[in-house]
Amino acid sequence: MRNNLHSHLEYLEKEKKYSPLTVNAYQKDILSFQLFLNENHDGCLLEEVNYPLIRSWIVKLSDSKMSPSSINRKMASLKSFYKFLLKTKQIDTNPFVKHKSLKTPKQVQIPFSEKEINSLFELHFLETDFDSVRNRLVVELLYATGMRRAELINLELHAIDFYNSTIKVLGKRNKERIIPLLANTSEVIKLYLTKRKELETINAPEKLILSKKGNKISETFVYRLINDYFSTISEKVKRSPHVLRHSFATHLLNNGADLNSVKELLGHASLSSTQIYTHSSLSELKKVYSNAHPRNK
Repeated sequence: MRNNLHSHLEYLEKEKKYSPLTVNAYQKDILSFQLFLNENHDGCLLEEVNYPLIRSWIVKLSDSKMSPSSINRKMASLKSFYKFLLKTKQIDTNPFVKHKSLKTPKQVQIPFSEKEINSLFELHFLETDFDSVRNRLVVELLYATGMRRAELINLELHAIDFYNSTIKVLGKRNKERIIPLLANTSEVIKLYLTKRKELETINAPEKLILSKKGNKISETFVYRLINDYFSTISEKVKRSPHVLRHSFATHLLNNGADLNSVKELLGHASLSSTQIYTHSSLSELKKVYSNAHPRNK
C-alpha cells in the first residue's frame, strides 16, 4: 500500500501540479481510511476494498457529527486514489464507480458592500510606515484583482509590470494568468516598494510581500489581517480573504462585467465555478431589468 500511496502522491504533485497543502490533505485522508480499516476490518488492504467498506466509513464519519462537505472532501481524496490504482492496473474495478456525494446545504456567502470597502480605505491606511503600507497593499491586491490568498503570498517581484499595468499570478496547478492593475493599485505598489527597500533584512528577496523582518508572509497572517480590519467596519460573520475575492467578482458583475471576463480574471477553469457569484448580483440585475423592460413602463 505504501508504494502505491507514494506513487499516487507523487503523481498528484508532479503530473497534476497540486499544491503541497493539497497533496498533504489527500495523504491524511487516505491514511485515515487505512486506520479505520485497521481498527474495524482486520487491517484490510486499501487495494482490496469494496464499496460497502467505504460506505461503513461514511456512516462512522457521519455518526461522529462530521459535516457532509467534510465527508465529501475525504471521499474525493479516496476516489482520486482508486482512480489512480485503476489507471496503473493495481486494481481491476474501482469501488467508487457507483458512489454519490452526500447532499450539502448551499451556503450563500455574503460579500462586503462597496460602501464597506470604501469605508475601510477612508478609516485606515492613513499612516505611511512599512506595516501600514504593506497592509494596505494586501487589501488592495485582494480586492482589485480577486486573487486567492495563496496566490497573493506567493507573488514574486518580477510579477509586476508597471509599463503594461499588469500583474502575473500563478494560480492552481501552476496556471499563469495576467490581471490588469488599477492606477491607484500601482501607486500603492510603488510606495510599498520604497518602504520594502528600507527593511534591515530581506530573507525572501524574490517575494513581493514581506513581513517587517523580511520573511515571506503566511496564510494565517493574511487571514488575521483581513479579519481584523473588516471587523471595524462590517458586522458580517465571515470576514476572510475569500470574501474579498467574492466581493471583487460580485461588484464587477453588478457594474456590468460579463461572466466570461470575470471567469478569466478569477482563474476559473469553467464558467460553472464563476456562476456561484451571480446570485449576489441578482438584486442589481432585477433593478436593471425593471428599469429597462418596456412592459414595466
